[in-house]
Amino acid sequence: MRNPLADKVVGIKPSGIRKFFDIASEMKDAISLGVGEPDFDTPWHIRDEGIYSLEQGRTIYTSNAGLKELRQEISNYIHRKQGVWYDPGKEVLVTVGGSEAIDIGIRAMINPGEEVLIPQPSFVSYEPCAVLAGAVPVVINLKEENQFRLTAEELEEAITDRTKLLVLPFPNNPTGAIMEKADLEAIAEVIVKHDIFVMSDEIYSELTYTDKHVSIIEIPGMRERTILINGFSKAYAMTGWRLGYACGPAEIIEQMTKIHQFAIMCAPSTSQYAAIEALKNGDEDVVEMRTAYNQRRRYLLNAFQEMGLSCFEPYGAFYMFPCIKEFGMSSDDFATRFLREEKVAVVPGNAFGDCGEGYLRISYAYSLDHLKIAMGRMKKFITRLRTEN
Repeated sequence: MRNPLADKVVGIKPSGIRKFFDIASEMKDAISLGVGEPDFDTPWHIRDEGIYSLEQGRTIYTSNAGLKELRQEISNYIHRKQGVWYDPGKEVLVTVGGSEAIDIGIRAMINPGEEVLIPQPSFVSYEPCAVLAGAVPVVINLKEENQFRLTAEELEEAITDRTKLLVLPFPNNPTGAIMEKADLEAIAEVIVKHDIFVMSDEIYSELTYTDKHVSIIEIPGMRERTILINGFSKAYAMTGWRLGYACGPAEIIEQMTKIHQFAIMCAPSTSQYAAIEALKNGDEDVVEMRTAYNQRRRYLLNAFQEMGLSCFEPYGAFYMFPCIKEFGMSSDDFATRFLREEKVAVVPGNAFGDCGEGYLRISYAYSLDHLKIAMGRMKKFITRLRTEN
């Protein structure tokens, strides 16, 4: 029998995020700090709207691009937060999570052999999506001494005459790094100079702990070069509702909608009705959750400091990225022993790119009680490691 599988799919490595979570789920008394999922329930008023839509029998297909009212509210939201307006009829597409928007955005923009620049460490989907689209992924290794931000110099060095698209993953998963306005202005100059485009994944935009989040679409000349990706999973604790969106130039959104139409048809109608309520009346919920995450963030920073474990201060998302190079172990070996000996699951940093080796991703989207227990176990573990060394 001939090989039934596509070589480029077989060549893609499975996600390294779920491995330790799956093991921990079958281990008694284990604590998982591995999955980036809010421990909050979706706020009741948002759930109620979803329930009401079902009671009213609103279970049919919506338009391919999404409910008109939802696209209007997305436009209103971005204008309120970033001061940038998108035409809800032509420049907004509702997708099945931010992940679908990333996938179809790359497919809509890339011809085979064109290069997609991917700063790493970063979300695990970018590189596989680029490969599946026939692109050549080009990794830019971010550095802790730059607070894991992308610099104009690093960008300039990575660009070739085949470069088409830069993925901009900030606030960043797994590092928690952010880009400030001056950072974005510097790389915007390089983007315009070389006439390339940007996919700005801002799914963690509401989880910024300094001043308000700044988007690259706010920088003059960048709105027309950028596909903005966002969604409802992180800010509104709506991971299972599977709803995201993309905003950008009409000509790109039109082609993304075409792919979405053939592959998906439309995002779930129940989720779309709930999302309208989230955007209209969910600001207070976001503030409440962000305040709780910030408390956990500060707790972990202090805990690492007391352990003598090096970790730069993250200002976005809900992850810490401590350095474990002092122990002379690979990230995978450290995470494996930590899970086996202390029953705490974390994600090896190299799951997010080779330059993540020597680090761990620890999510603080968990209760403070769980974090305190986990940090107690971590302190015991690294004390033991230091004694061994």
